[in-house]
Amino acid sequence: MPGDNLTRLEAQERKALIDVQSYDVELDLTTGPEVFRSTTVVRFTATAGASTFIDAFTRTVHSIQLNGVELDPSVADGVRIQLAGLAEENVLRVDADAEYTNSGEGLHRFVDPVDNEVYLYSQFEVPDSRRVFAVFEQPDLKASFAFTVTAPAHWVVVSNSPTPAPVINGDSATWVFAPTPVISSYITAIVAGPYAVERSELTSSDGRMIPLGIYSRKSLSQYLDADYLFEKTRQGFAYFESKFDYPYPFEKYDQLFVPEFNAGAMENAGAVTFTETYVFRSKVTDAIKERRVVTILHELAHMWFGDLVTMKWWNDLWLNESFAEWASTIATAEATEWSEAWTTFQAMEKSWAYRQDQLPSTHPVVATINDLEDVQVNFDGITYAKGGSVLKQLVAWVGEEAFFAGVAAYFKKHAYGNTELTDLMAELEVTSGRDLSGWSKMWLETAGVNTLRPEIETDASGTITSFAVLQSAPEDYPTIRPHRLAIGFYDLVAGKLVRDDRLELDVDGERTEVPGLVGRRKPALVLINDDDLAYAKIRLDEQSLETAIAHLKDIEDPLARALVWGSVWDSTRDAEVAPRDYVKLVLGNIASETESTTIRTTLNQLVTTVRTYVDPFERAKTLEYIGSSLWTLAELAEAGSDAQFQFVKFFASVASIGDHVAALRGLLGGTVALDGLTVDTDLRWELLEGLVLNGAATEADIDAALEKDNTANGQQAAARARATFPTVEAKLKAFSSIVDQADAPNAIVRNTALGFQHVNDPAVLEPLVERYFASLANIWESRSYHIAETLIVGLYPAPLATQSLVDATNAWLDANQEIPALRRLVVENLAGVERALKAQERDKQR
Repeated sequence: MPGDNLTRLEAQERKALIDVQSYDVELDLTTGPEVFRSTTVVRFTATAGASTFIDAFTRTVHSIQLNGVELDPSVADGVRIQLAGLAEENVLRVDADAEYTNSGEGLHRFVDPVDNEVYLYSQFEVPDSRRVFAVFEQPDLKASFAFTVTAPAHWVVVSNSPTPAPVINGDSATWVFAPTPVISSYITAIVAGPYAVERSELTSSDGRMIPLGIYSRKSLSQYLDADYLFEKTRQGFAYFESKFDYPYPFEKYDQLFVPEFNAGAMENAGAVTFTETYVFRSKVTDAIKERRVVTILHELAHMWFGDLVTMKWWNDLWLNESFAEWASTIATAEATEWSEAWTTFQAMEKSWAYRQDQLPSTHPVVATINDLEDVQVNFDGITYAKGGSVLKQLVAWVGEEAFFAGVAAYFKKHAYGNTELTDLMAELEVTSGRDLSGWSKMWLETAGVNTLRPEIETDASGTITSFAVLQSAPEDYPTIRPHRLAIGFYDLVAGKLVRDDRLELDVDGERTEVPGLVGRRKPALVLINDDDLAYAKIRLDEQSLETAIAHLKDIEDPLARALVWGSVWDSTRDAEVAPRDYVKLVLGNIASETESTTIRTTLNQLVTTVRTYVDPFERAKTLEYIGSSLWTLAELAEAGSDAQFQFVKFFASVASIGDHVAALRGLLGGTVALDGLTVDTDLRWELLEGLVLNGAATEADIDAALEKDNTANGQQAAARARATFPTVEAKLKAFSSIVDQADAPNAIVRNTALGFQHVNDPAVLEPLVERYFASLANIWESRSYHIAETLIVGLYPAPLATQSLVDATNAWLDANQEIPALRRLVVENLAGVERALKAQERDKQR
């Protein structure tokens, strides 16, 4: 990705020279499948005589005029346009051809295989509006944007402003959108194509009628549950407008489900785009249903935090995303039927945060962002999940009422402007009366996660004579932090493990004595960080771990169960618990778990354990045991339940012996049935992939399945299945199809990589090790960031989990010092294998 970076210093220098008032952008989307015509008129002020540049990714530049003077074409290099001799008041006009992408960046073009209709959507965060129009691409150069779009007459065109009536001219039409409020370029949007739409409206807190729209491709529209989505949107509006004490800041609110999307969603002002995997054409887990609601409210929260008030530079990106994570979780828990959202947050978000915070690439929540490449690699679990976790702590520290009051004051003071972290903290200090400088330094400016464990001594009768909480920190990140947390005592009562005592306290330093627990009888299970108030890894004492393995299913509170699941998982990752003991814990307790996300997260961790953490000599036997156990769990589960559905899905992903293959074939052929389980289109693909994994299906079987489901989803599932064939030849073919050929769209690349890594016997990946490392430099230089990241992470032969892979990775790192962002991805790959080797050694000692 050479030549397309932007440094913070360049952005600061440019901001000091210019101020942008408006953009008039004309896009002609009728010029063919490769390029579109893009004409931009920018009005901006500048220091007289200064020189700067504007960002513009172009294939061909037709004309550049500055203040009425035609500039020499040499000022444009396809990435930037140099501007010299600026006046105080400037008008720049750039007329160029820009390229469509199939990588999910810029203006993505997709052809629906069902009806051959073309669908477009924009994705501009972080630096990709410059792929569509000439723009000063940095968040603190806000302006008003007026889009004019020419497209086929039967299309729908959506942008940030309300959609106007088009002017028809034969087979094409032109939509002239009104100027937006002052916003950053990365949240502008263009979505165009024959989208189907459902419409509604709501009344804002200031009395305005806000039009609502929900869009999807025509071929998916029959599956769109628009009434439910409108209901969640209304609940979110009511909650946020009340808590933020600020009416919705834009004229309308459209939500568009678009194909081949890289992320879950994007907070374009008034025109939010979502992955269309949230349009459910087949049964999905309750975890996915809940996640969709959280995502809807996450993007809605951004309309205020991120869109109305925007960070000056990307070092405060964490605050945008962390706030939206926290706000969407509390709104989901308090305003919707998904009342256990904080349990979901613990099971999924915090496990993500802890994992990211233990990588060699961990960084403070407030990261140093020197350039755009830094932004890309820091879109991670620290930015989202750890940030959301520490914001939850901050809310507890200042008080929820004071926190919302401070946020409301922040919105009022900085509406349509740009801010830094200190601007928010200043308002929170006023409303709470607390000095937050120490909190910020301790939690936001240092990296790493602490570990908390109990040290308990008892007498012969089981009475506690000494109780302390021990705190440790990683050697590389030795900060010892203060924590507000609770300690829960759990005992077996009538077959249930129930909390019969709780103490809330402050923990600080490496050892905190807890005299309030001395003299009490030691319970069956002691749970540090009960109620999940703190951000820290927790450990169970030996007796509590034994209780958890035997009775985790008997804990009544779902959040307490999630904390225990998480503690034992993290202990397994740290090689403190033998991986096969974790397998025993999961299979002995998962049947009674009620929370869908906890089931999903735990079963994913179970798969990781068996594929990479278990002693390699025990892997095949353990894989067989897990597969057979999951099938039994599916047979015994409540008919039609979410648990039954998940057990079947994960059974298909780990099937490894003839009996498993027979069950998969029976489910596909209808000769085996589970009461309440419908084998629908998407589940059929997963069952087929399980057969492919075992060499029990052929290319012809995949072709036949694709003939029945020749949709975008079907093509992606087929690509994944083809890459799953358990032969060296198939893995080489999959690798080549997305590395040596650069025409596959992002969704096919992603699914091919998933199939590539789906193996029961990782030995088939051994011949790919050398090929992988030989390809890295070319991948990084020639592909867009999102595609490069997918390839570098998704094609790393991590399932091998061997010392030889560690050695090969270190050899590459030693020889390639020059690209920090690329090295970070490889270092993170390496860290996973090194962790797996330690876990394998622990398993051998079992």
